[in-house]
Amino acid sequence: MLWSGWGDPAKAADLPGPIRKLLHEMLGVRPPRDRAADFGEVRLPAVALSPLVLTALRDVVGADHVRFDDDARLRHTRGKSTPDLLRMRAGDGSDAPDAVVLPGSHDEVLAVLATCAAHRVAVVPFGGGTSVVGGLVATRQGFAGVVALDLARLNRLVAVDRESMVAEMEPGLRAPQAEQLLAGHGLTLGHFPQSFEYATLGGFAAARSSGQASAGYGRFDDMVVGMTVATPRGTLDLGRAPASAAGPDLRQVILGSEGAFGVITSLRLRVRPAPAERVYEGWRFESFAAGSAALRRLAQEGALPTVLRLSDETETMIGLARPSEIGALSADAGCLAVAGYEGFSEVPALRERVAAVASGLGGVYLGPGPGESWAYGRYSAPYLRDSLLAAGATVETLETAGFWSNLPRLYEAVRLSLHASLGSPLVMCHISHVYGTGASLYFTVVTAQTDDPVGQWETAKRSVNEAIVTAGGTISHHHGVGRDHREAHAVEIGDLGVEILRGIKDRLDPEGILNPGVLVAPEKPVS
Repeated sequence: MLWSGWGDPAKAADLPGPIRKLLHEMLGVRPPRDRAADFGEVRLPAVALSPLVLTALRDVVGADHVRFDDDARLRHTRGKSTPDLLRMRAGDGSDAPDAVVLPGSHDEVLAVLATCAAHRVAVVPFGGGTSVVGGLVATRQGFAGVVALDLARLNRLVAVDRESMVAEMEPGLRAPQAEQLLAGHGLTLGHFPQSFEYATLGGFAAARSSGQASAGYGRFDDMVVGMTVATPRGTLDLGRAPASAAGPDLRQVILGSEGAFGVITSLRLRVRPAPAERVYEGWRFESFAAGSAALRRLAQEGALPTVLRLSDETETMIGLARPSEIGALSADAGCLAVAGYEGFSEVPALRERVAAVASGLGGVYLGPGPGESWAYGRYSAPYLRDSLLAAGATVETLETAGFWSNLPRLYEAVRLSLHASLGSPLVMCHISHVYGTGASLYFTVVTAQTDDPVGQWETAKRSVNEAIVTAGGTISHHHGVGRDHREAHAVEIGDLGVEILRGIKDRLDPEGILNPGVLVAPEKPVS
């Protein structure tokens, strides 16, 4: 994965001249004042870990699996948010871990945590490195150093229980690897977020991920029927039945905890038969409100395709849902909806039900073209971001969710906040996850970079976080909390909710070494 961008470096092409011209005319985008730093120009801090600690870690996982060379440290620095990438492009590697440790088993993870707790070393669990909310930057204050705990060696399909339709898999498996292994058994997870090419199963669980096919397969937390977790206090082995009334579900404590409570070392996941048929198609609605009404009806009547998305007027006009057509502006494009069907003999009947609802609420069928275009480019948007950053545009995404009755208010609140803090940005939005009671809103923002693009976005992010909470939305539907959403999350759950999370962390991680500063702020000392 590209150290200063997303994914395969060969896929981040320069923007064509006409697109650069369009960005300049619409937003005033100009080439950045400074060129991006090369790999060897990134400033890394000196390794802070003592020889004693490095020796102790080598004794646990083997000398070959403790790395503190520049390449390993750099590639485990931060995640892939726009501020993360802007800092790397500026040559700022100040958040680099002191070492990268690669355990090969649950017992080795336990031993690493025990070693780090004994020596006051912070531990950042690391999967695919795709966090976009500051989830991979540990607080250093009060610690003797920071290690990235890379789970890449925990990458096995352990077992398949075909009768129960459950597969046990290790957390370091990247999503494409997992799908390939399951395909050998005629199975799939059905989890395809935009980070699919690089994210890991453990990361999906730790961030409570939701994939692009969530309407059909559900969220990733819906798929987790059991897990094994290593903590500084010992092992948690959770989940022994499809449902239980045996008290609160402790799996939910770990899901979404972003490595702050423990390290997931094994997952037992619900799987499905790999579909025999995949069909993607497009619909046009006159307005975002009209399209939203259709999506709500489909969700509430139980006529959901596997994939269901709706772009607002701006996103449809720009063509972000169809990456190969970006720049082909169409003022009367309305709002594009994409419906995808994955399954077996039930697909034709479901398509008919969806068509009846969509056409009955003003939808115009566009055929398979728009759906197939979306499916072809479904993982390409992060590469487009890299190209836009290189051209001098600040571009970032943010997301929230709310109940249907409140969705219009939430939509307007986010847009108004972004315009107030960024001047005249390009703000695009789509609905990509729907429920009977509500839906998610996923925004993409493009504006001209200032001389301080990191500060520019951080100011806008603080403003929009406040707007989301004030408007009654959740601070994150599927990106997680990390550091970027921590303060807004605290407002969302209230002081007592924060105390509960701190209490859990204090019990499982009494030395506070696990991803300190992520999810929940350290408790302020009493003066």
